[in-house]
Amino acid sequence: MGEHTPHRSGRFITQPSGYRAFMPAPLPPDPPIAVDDELTRLLSDADRHLGRLDGVASTLPNPDLFVAMYVKQESVLSSQIEGTQSSLDDVLQFEADAAGADVPRDVSEVVNHVNAMNHGLKRLAELPLSLRLIREVHERLMHGVRGHERSPGEFRTSQNWIGPAGANLTNATFVPPPPHELGDLLARFERFLHDRNNMPVLVHCALAHAQFESIHPFLDGNGRVGRLLITFLLCERGVLQRPLLYLSHYLKFHRTEYYDRLTAIRAHGDWEGWVKFFLRGISTVSKSATDTARAILAMREAHRKAVTDSTTGKHGLALLELLFEHPVVNISFVEERLDCSAPTASKLARLFMQLGLLEETTGNQRNRRFRYAPFIGLFESDPANPHLVRP
Repeated sequence: MGEHTPHRSGRFITQPSGYRAFMPAPLPPDPPIAVDDELTRLLSDADRHLGRLDGVASTLPNPDLFVAMYVKQESVLSSQIEGTQSSLDDVLQFEADAAGADVPRDVSEVVNHVNAMNHGLKRLAELPLSLRLIREVHERLMHGVRGHERSPGEFRTSQNWIGPAGANLTNATFVPPPPHELGDLLARFERFLHDRNNMPVLVHCALAHAQFESIHPFLDGNGRVGRLLITFLLCERGVLQRPLLYLSHYLKFHRTEYYDRLTAIRAHGDWEGWVKFFLRGISTVSKSATDTARAILAMREAHRKAVTDSTTGKHGLALLELLFEHPVVNISFVEERLDCSAPTASKLARLFMQLGLLEETTGNQRNRRFRYAPFIGLFESDPANPHLVRP
């Protein structure tokens, strides 16, 4: 049975210069995770809800079209946890018209996050989840944005810390292990990532994320990479065929408890409290994502009928499919992607506005931008949790 003792998760060790750094103990925890009735129930619930999500995903026509929005939403929410101001709409506008869109400067951080996730998922078909893949993902995450000067794609060689503005090593909220310890810690962490025999997949994911955050191997971007690890593990282990889960939705809303649970691991060895919190999150967002996927199916069927009934020809259905991948467009984007003339693209946009599928967002006569509002709305609010309306 598990015991909440500090040394179970590691220990704080005073360094020669006087500050105290945390040295994580190897995984899995010793004593092992205590599987009580509550944890058993939470694990069963999470497995069931994830299974339903994966099942409904298999019914989506051309599911890769819809995955794009789930990936963008996870990227937005994970980045917001770290303080970026960009919204899902900002990212969609940027993709449609990067030169003309009036969006926050930090939208590029979210776009990098999307690219990093897509790169990692693609690479999983070629190599196992490993330190090499983690470095590649980090390099793409940090390329050309805040923190880009802080060794993208390279594990740190200097001490970092977490704390409020102005904090230093002696009064930081948390100080990860010193850099000379990282080699051994990361080698053990990689071995744990490859361990498929000792525990349920979801418990394995929970422990891996928390351990990565305690090691904090990069100078910047650790939180985002650690949350990407969850998606990569679920997909690599076959729990999800596609990344339709945005766990950052739950972690953002419960941000204080999220950090408190990680702190309780380090201070008290409370792995069980963290695992239960993690499993509740998996269940919550799995149910939400399943509802979203079902709503997408119903919406697509209704909108295909409306477009077909309007006799728009081949370009009408092609535009509808395009909007599921890129729900914010301008005329030149439609013209290019559908290989049609500008007058045809403009005519399609007007028709889609009449059908209630598109809304014009600029109010301009030129350089207009259009938004597939019904589809975006499925990701902006959570019908299962109406108080979780995203900005």
